[in-house]
Amino acid sequence: MSVRIVRLGSPRSDDEGTRIGTVRRPPRGVRKEDFGRLDYYDVWLPMLSPSPELVARGLHAQTDKEWAAFEKGYRHEMAAPDASRVLDTLAALSHTGQFSVGCYCENEDRCHRSILKVLLAERGAAIAP
Repeated sequence: MSVRIVRLGSPRSDDEGTRIGTVRRPPRGVRKEDFGRLDYYDVWLPMLSPSPELVARGLHAQTDKEWAAFEKGYRHEMAAPDASRVLDTLAALSHTGQFSVGCYCENEDRCHRSILKVLLAERGAAIAP
């Protein structure tokens, strides 16, 4: 049992489980009933997405220093009580079920999902390779 970190819209692996979208907005031009069928997500959890202002900073981060500032801001947002409880819950569930979390970004290294992966690991989540 584990949590897998994925790019939304990419083909699913057989053992991926329920796919959770941790994005601020649903995919453009896709009907809600097609989100799962088209490999975006089965359930939407925008609470784990960076705020709109922070998303803009992350998308425009060109330097390591700018990316580090984005990471600091995202970690701060995820330390809020509600977000922190959701992260704790997902970490616990990773030991008893299969599911995945993800975002649309092509480059995981410059995407909040890379930080989300670390946040889950820090809470003891079982992370799939």
